[in-house]
Amino acid sequence: MDSNKGTSVFASLDKWSILLYLLMIVAGWLSIYGASYDFDQISVFDLSGRTGMQLVWIGTALLFALVILLIDRHYIETYAYIYYALMLLLLCVTIFVAPDIKGSRSWLVFGPFRLQPAEFAKVTTALALSRFLSSYNFKLKGLKNYFLTILIIVIPMIMILLQKETGSALVFLGFFIVLYREGMSGKILFSGGCAALLFIIAVKFPQEILGNTHLGNLIDLVIIFIITTVIVLKNQVKNTHIRWLGAITGITLAIGAVIYYFIPFDLVFLLDILIIIIALFLIYNALSYRSRNYFFTALFALSALLFVHSVEYAFNEILEPHQQIRIRVTLGLENDPSGAGYNVNQSKIAIGSGGLYGKGFLNGTQTKLKYVPEQDTDFIFCTVGEEHGFIGTMAVLAVFLALITRILFLAESHRRSPFVRIYGYCVVSVLMMHVGINIGMVIGIMPVIGIPLPFFSYGGSSLWGFTILLFIFLKLDTSVKE
Repeated sequence: MDSNKGTSVFASLDKWSILLYLLMIVAGWLSIYGASYDFDQISVFDLSGRTGMQLVWIGTALLFALVILLIDRHYIETYAYIYYALMLLLLCVTIFVAPDIKGSRSWLVFGPFRLQPAEFAKVTTALALSRFLSSYNFKLKGLKNYFLTILIIVIPMIMILLQKETGSALVFLGFFIVLYREGMSGKILFSGGCAALLFIIAVKFPQEILGNTHLGNLIDLVIIFIITTVIVLKNQVKNTHIRWLGAITGITLAIGAVIYYFIPFDLVFLLDILIIIIALFLIYNALSYRSRNYFFTALFALSALLFVHSVEYAFNEILEPHQQIRIRVTLGLENDPSGAGYNVNQSKIAIGSGGLYGKGFLNGTQTKLKYVPEQDTDFIFCTVGEEHGFIGTMAVLAVFLALITRILFLAESHRRSPFVRIYGYCVVSVLMMHVGINIGMVIGIMPVIGIPLPFFSYGGSSLWGFTILLFIFLKLDTSVKE
């Protein structure tokens, strides 16, 4: 390695990102110390304790960062697909050889050392996605390009789901933010948001009304009808088509009301028929006038209809019992303070007891008495809240916001280097998903799915994964500046 080249790398390294990174790993180490502190603890450097081991992970993470900054960019971009393929192989092996640890088969165990490949799969997927999207003359258009792009994201997701590591798999959905930046239609993100809303409503309101009508499904179908109508009205359509849609809706509802008066039936069935008739009408006009808007509106209506009627099966048959309970507790359908809701209840007590300024470093009662399970890993944020209060938690969020904003700024500055820009957005998407889901579950607005808070949670795989993810971007950023 040329010494002048190495010097230029460090000279052009983004100092703000490095400062924020160091600030977070130090704050994370102090939080782990506070969460795992024991009055009988001999030394913070004792490797038998969490605090001492986290120092080892920090030291090795900094070593990885140094190596990444010194290697040639050629080895990062050129071999992106190879890294991705090797990681897929490792994920596949993990499914079969990993031991069952807390219901998950996602950890490879080598004596006292454990490694979670899913944390590094985010890095290789980001590299492969960046390489594919930045290919010469590539545009995110056409079924083939969409299919291949989504395949890059979905394959590792499926493998991680097979390891029963749902939280890590959900993080990969953040890569769709990258696709939106690179030209994906906003309709896809809108459809994803609608799917989440329809799922929550179907699960939240399972009770039956007016006989055997499922309230959640009824509300969902009304929402689908309204959205479909708004989309049709928003597009430039002929007045005759609007009148026909109005007539179809009125006649269907009128006939349904008459029949219901004499023979009460499931009102969901009536809306099913209405939406199907409207979709068929739109498909007919799409073929007659070769209108893609009509076709996609009909596809949205039918897909949403099918999704609503599959929610109950997916919730009861596909999700694990503990996942079902966590979702029901989050939605307020069950109160299980000693079971599935215990972690969240204790976490909220810890955060709430911190008040505005907190109880002070090492003075938290909930964390010192170990009331919060996983308080130095997935629930590390509650330690911050109890010891440093509202101000401390806002400071943590501000640091994350500053880092994400800085990466976005650097990524957008590389318009002539699409690989760097796309990879920067991949880093941002992973960080946003982790921070949002982790803090959301800690404060009880999201189900407990068990993912770490970047740079704060205890663990080597997590810290190494995020460090590698970040410093590859910083290396790419310096390479373009040289």
